[in-house]
Amino acid sequence: MDIRQLLYFAEVVKWKSFSKAGESLHITQPTISKMIKSLENELGVTLLERSTKKVELTDMGDVVYRQALNVFQSMESLEAELADVRQVQKGHIRIGFPPMIGYNFIPQILAEFHKLHPQITIQISENGARKVEQAIDEGDIDLGIVVLPVNTDVFEFLPVVEEHLMLVVHPGHQLACCKEIPLAELKNETFIFYPENFALHYHIKEACLKAGFQPNVLCESSQWDFISEMVADNMGIAFLPNSTCKNLDSSRIKVIPLAPPGIPRHLAFIWRRNTYLKFVTREFISFVKSLLEDQIKPIITTK
Repeated sequence: MDIRQLLYFAEVVKWKSFSKAGESLHITQPTISKMIKSLENELGVTLLERSTKKVELTDMGDVVYRQALNVFQSMESLEAELADVRQVQKGHIRIGFPPMIGYNFIPQILAEFHKLHPQITIQISENGARKVEQAIDEGDIDLGIVVLPVNTDVFEFLPVVEEHLMLVVHPGHQLACCKEIPLAELKNETFIFYPENFALHYHIKEACLKAGFQPNVLCESSQWDFISEMVADNMGIAFLPNSTCKNLDSSRIKVIPLAPPGIPRHLAFIWRRNTYLKFVTREFISFVKSLLEDQIKPIITTK
């Protein structure tokens, strides 16, 4: 058995077609068929069911396919580690975070990192915290910023921000004159909420349930500006991070603290546990740790 056999086999599985796999690999279909037949003969099993319109895996084929992916992953790790040795000052890092995360500290961290490593490129992707976790778990991004807690069996994390969610209401709302409001007093209100792929969706819902009520949700949005506009139009009330509230028009929206314990929000960088981390990822994590120990921590911690 050699790596080419596994590669051709995996490509056929991917496309569910010998011809499409051949086009993808730029080789002839007979060459692929011969290689996979050789692999089947060597293993003494049938890997693919060819009688249907689409090529499908057999039970044995599924086992070989999953192990082939492990082989490819090991090879990628080997190549990545070798590249790290050859290109210490170069690389590419992929970071994901929710659009509601707040941008006051992220540009500061990235700018400082870029000053030290101008040849390292940074790719940013925005998604809900749950999709960020999924992307890290599947290897699509290197690390991300999410709302704690996370599954520590899967992820390692580095806390970077602690703040509280604030209640935002229309200036004419009956609660607008309150200096602070207990969460339980919001049971009859209509909420503008976050979608289910946002960790805040569940954190807020859980806090409301603990306060004795199920929130009545009018609509959901991942964009703080849309949420704030809905509140400004008196369509409902909402919760926004304290850092985000600083950007709101106080003449159109009233910001009210929640009575203790409120709804705290802890943000952290997370990355996959027990897996190879590229040099640039390790360097970035180390860099953020150093900033937290020095100048950044007093700036990004808000109450």
